[in-house]
Amino acid sequence: MLDIDITEQFSRALRNSRKVAVLTGAGVSAESGVPTFRGEDGFWRNINPMELATLEAFSRDPETVWEWYLHRRDTIRTIKPNPGHYALAEMAELYNDFTLITQNIDNLHRLAGSDNIYELHGNIHRNRCMDCDHTDYTESFSKLPPPCPKCGGRFRPNVVWFGEMLPHETIDRAMKAAYQAELFFTIGTSGVVQPAASLPLIAKQNGALVVEINLEPSEISHICDIKYHGKSGEVLPAILRKIRELKIMSIQEK
Repeated sequence: MLDIDITEQFSRALRNSRKVAVLTGAGVSAESGVPTFRGEDGFWRNINPMELATLEAFSRDPETVWEWYLHRRDTIRTIKPNPGHYALAEMAELYNDFTLITQNIDNLHRLAGSDNIYELHGNIHRNRCMDCDHTDYTESFSKLPPPCPKCGGRFRPNVVWFGEMLPHETIDRAMKAAYQAELFFTIGTSGVVQPAASLPLIAKQNGALVVEINLEPSEISHICDIKYHGKSGEVLPAILRKIRELKIMSIQEK
């Protein structure tokens, strides 16, 4: 069980914050064994992503792109949430206003029990109709995209491909959560990919205490007030224990 230093400033924020927001990136999923896109074992290692993860590629060769996403789904389906995922789900129960924003598409936060989630890049287990925008979790193992059950149009993976904009409603809500946050966590993210990388800065500029949890310093470390360089699956449970202690103290003092 990992022990971490909690500063007085961080303690006050953990105890008194009413609005908490969290941004998670690929590092959180990597601790569960999900291959990262940019790492040595990433999905992109032997494949040019521009040949598969674009609308143009899907329009040109839907069978190849669809089969590749079926393979990715099968890989991710065998992977389980790690202690960091579960700690975030439990942390949400301790605050009245808790927002989880993720760049990950693997659904592991939902499997761990989190529900108020803004999935910036979509969800690999969900499909979306290219004609009517209907989405669902319908599984299909056919070699071609199945028809939409509502309009008969063609399904595609409901993920954001290269060259596509993030869903407007989702990013707007994420930015609002960052703007309103009193305590903001950035976890397992490089701080490079926009617009997600701007969320900690938005929080910082509007008075939030910004906490980074990452294996190593990132591009946004310099704006973070508190930094833990280690595994989120170890650091988050330690923070969760501290929150529980502080909540118990608050009750006893009343």
